[in-house]
Amino acid sequence: MIIEYLSESLLIAEHDLTSFALTAPHRYKVYEIAKRNSKKTRTIAHPSKELKFIQRSLVELFEKSLDIHKAAFAYKKGLGIKDNAKAHINSKYLLKMDFKNFFPSITPSLFFTVAEKKGVVFTAADRAILTGLVFWKPQGRDDLILSIGAPTSPIVSNFVMNYFDEAVFDLCINRKITYTRYADDITFSTKLKDNLFDLPKIIETILNETVQGIEVNSEKTIFTSKAHNRHVTGVTLTNDNHISVGRDKKRLISAMIHQSKFKSLTPEDASHILGLISFAIHIEPEFLDRILRKYGAEVLNNIKAKAGGI
Repeated sequence: MIIEYLSESLLIAEHDLTSFALTAPHRYKVYEIAKRNSKKTRTIAHPSKELKFIQRSLVELFEKSLDIHKAAFAYKKGLGIKDNAKAHINSKYLLKMDFKNFFPSITPSLFFTVAEKKGVVFTAADRAILTGLVFWKPQGRDDLILSIGAPTSPIVSNFVMNYFDEAVFDLCINRKITYTRYADDITFSTKLKDNLFDLPKIIETILNETVQGIEVNSEKTIFTSKAHNRHVTGVTLTNDNHISVGRDKKRLISAMIHQSKFKSLTPEDASHILGLISFAIHIEPEFLDRILRKYGAEVLNNIKAKAGGI
């Protein structure tokens, strides 16, 4: 039973865990952050320190018992947006799709339905305590949902999408299409012309058959090819089959480094620049040599020193 596992691993009495789980859906700090390239905001619900401690123990259990498909690239150890983008570098044509309100669309009912189909056995007591410890209750709503901010949400979302990933992956293999999913971003690529145009409707049908409650955000469905700029999870695919941070991002970083020589940086500004540089180097390791040749190590060391004030 889940409660026995948590009690033994965390050295917390079972009755204390049960009592805590009853109030756990309300133990979140809620705030808004700006969405990338949008005026809209995203609601983050961050669990309390005590709840996060318990959720991290659940993640260790879930990693042993919940199936995650190989097409899912997000939230996996050793994988990231770079790997997700590299899967598509050898293709000419690209289709990108997106899900609406991905985490908030995942409910306890959906999670336990998939678990039952997958043969993952949860007792009634398991369901009760997992419902409380894994799901969040937003103010003004009657239902419980996954929160953006809980350590358990990534692995639960990947598990819930297992049947979808499996069905889409098998379809794409037969059609010589590469498929990857990074959380709510799904990407398809192929070398064959006109091989992607019928996919959106097919994908919606598969989604309705495998994951009730999650919908495609049709406004973000994008077709593109080597004749245009291609981006996958924020990474640029070049026409010579490599990945890049893109010219615009490089110019921005270069301009920020140049400006840092003539104005005093706050620790926050310096940390922001270092974050951009770190990301660029992760995607294109050779970018560091270009920066060092152009500005010298002293400029970067000064930025690092400023960032150390945070």
